[in-house]
Order: sequence, then structure tokens, then C-alpha cells
Amino acid sequence: MTDNLVILGLESSCDDTAAAVVSVTGRGAEIRSSVVLGQDALHDAFGGIVPEIAARAHAEKLDIAVKQALFQAKMSLADVTLVAATAGPGLIGGVLCGVTTAKAIAAARGIPLVGVNHLAGHALTPRLTDGLPYPYVMLLVSGGHCQFLLVKGCDDFTRLGGTIDDAPGEAFDKSARLLGLGQPGGPAIERAARDGDAARFRFPRPLLDRPGCDMSFSGLKTALLRARDTVVAEKGGLTRQDRADLCAGFQRAVANVMQEKTRRALTEAALELPAPPALAVAGGVAANAEIRAGLETVAGEFGVRFVAPPLALCTDNAAMIAYAGGELFRAGRIDDMTLAARPRWPLDQHSPALLGGGKKGAKA
Repeated sequence: MTDNLVILGLESSCDDTAAAVVSVTGRGAEIRSSVVLGQDALHDAFGGIVPEIAARAHAEKLDIAVKQALFQAKMSLADVTLVAATAGPGLIGGVLCGVTTAKAIAAARGIPLVGVNHLAGHALTPRLTDGLPYPYVMLLVSGGHCQFLLVKGCDDFTRLGGTIDDAPGEAFDKSARLLGLGQPGGPAIERAARDGDAARFRFPRPLLDRPGCDMSFSGLKTALLRARDTVVAEKGGLTRQDRADLCAGFQRAVANVMQEKTRRALTEAALELPAPPALAVAGGVAANAEIRAGLETVAGEFGVRFVAPPLALCTDNAAMIAYAGGELFRAGRIDDMTLAARPRWPLDQHSPALLGGGKKGAKA
């Protein structure tokens, strides 16, 4: 049964409602369909994601996404042999929608259920797209998370470092709001930066003066705010070129920090392994062209393979959840109707939390 799988994946951890069908055989994996229903229009007026609105949208759209994914795959639920859903971390209302839908399908069809860590979905994407063998170094960089991982197996992750405050995606979103740009902030800043002069404003490169792979982007966002206020005080406002230059300088600073920290992560990982590991990147911020190019340069310096999934598979999607669920199932993981939605779920269960903990567990 584990040799040939048809997996229905569900993803609803943030503001994208997604469903996908992935088939896995002894020859590899194939994405049969991938449907992502966005919510940008619902959140635009609020300058960010409203959890309650996101949860309601997931409840309304999940069955539609499943129907579309099956239609595109030219299949029915009768063809599905495994259902996998994001069980955390994420906005709890959305995660609950996905887990509940997956349970209903599994119970109705009498098929196995696997709950997937959303971060593991991103971390295993290079295996889905490129068949990347273990082990490898993964830079997981998204809206709410940023960490370097040594990936040794589908459920074996060692964190080498990560952000101690705002993730890059958060920093991009907040910075875009400071500059009056649209959301999501990453694409908005990248578009504006194309016409900007990255050398006009000199932004700090946080934590480069300290050893290790940890990162910080909160202070960089504050530096952008101060630079913006200085320009406004001098000119009475911001021109389009001012915004472009601020975006270009901010983006360059983020890219430079990630480059240097990636060098350190590869160096640290090489000390644990018999051969230098490949470098992979995933997560929404991995779609940024300047950041990708910088990471590819670092991989070239170390003479290792660089893998960046297609842009559509960098942002949240259900194909990665389906594939990760398949790997976990083939490794012996099966969940039951007690599967719970988890707002927090660190991949590395042994390292101390980067952002502290609370009643619901470690944040990251």
C-alpha cells in the first residue's frame, strides 16, 4: 500500500486555502493538481491578515478547493488512498478547518490520515521537486518563520539558527506598510526596489558582528522607519524614487544578512557530515529574486548543489503537504481522530525555543 499512493493534501494554516493531489510511486512523486484560493482581497483594508476572517474563508472554501483539485487531477475521492493536512503551526482557526475536513474525508472513505507540520512541508519541497537526497541544509524563510535546518529525514530536523524576532516576511510586510505600499509586503517591496538605488541609504546588517547563524530583522525595520522619517522631514513627503531607494536598500540588507548567515550554516553543517551538504531554500520569501541570487552565489562558493523550488511551490500550497504526508506515512506515521490542531509546533524538538514559550508550547 505504501508503494503507490494517491494523496490528497490540505493546507489552511494562514490565508491561503489549498488542496492538491500528489501521486507517489517507486519512481518518484508527481503533482497531479494544485489549487490555491487566496484571500488578499478580504484582508487588504486591514493592512494584514485578520485571523477570524481567514478562518471563515477557509471554512467556506476548503470543499471548493478539494473539488477543484480532484477535477484537475481527473480523479474522485474513491481514488485517494491517503489524506494529509497541515496540523500546525499556524492560525488556529484555519488549522482547525483543515484538520476537521481531513478527518471527515478519512472517516468517510476509510483511508489513513496524516497530520503534517507546515514547516516540514516547506522543508521537504526540494525532495518533491528535485528528488534532493538527505541530508541537506534548508533555509526556510517565510512570512512567520525563518530558520536554518539540517534535514536528515522526513521527521529529523536540527535547527542551526533562526530569527530571534521578526521573520523576514513579517519585516517585509511591516516595512511595506511604513512606506504606504500594498500587501503582501514582500512582492510590493521587490517591485518598488527594481527602480531603486540600494546604495543611497545605508541600513545595518544585524547580528553579523556576532557568531552563529541566528538572525534579527526588527532593528532593520526600525532603521527603515527612521530613514523614511528623515526624508519626510526634509522634503515634506516621499517621492516614488524615495520609496524605490528605501525598498532597494532594505532588500539588499536582508539579502546580505542571509548570505552571510548561510555561509555560517553551511560551514557548521559540514562539520557534522562526511561531505558538504546541498543548500535548499523554501518559503514565500524564497521567491525574492535578489535573495535567491545571493544564496545561489553562496552555494557556488562552497561548491555545493543549490535547489530552489518553482515560485508557485515556495508560497503556501497543499502539494508540499501531500508529499510530506506521503513520506511520513511510508515511514510508519498514521494519525487517528484524536489528531489536534497546533498553533505552535517546532520542527526541532530538542533545541531551546528561539522566541520563548507559553501555555501552548514553544513558538519556534
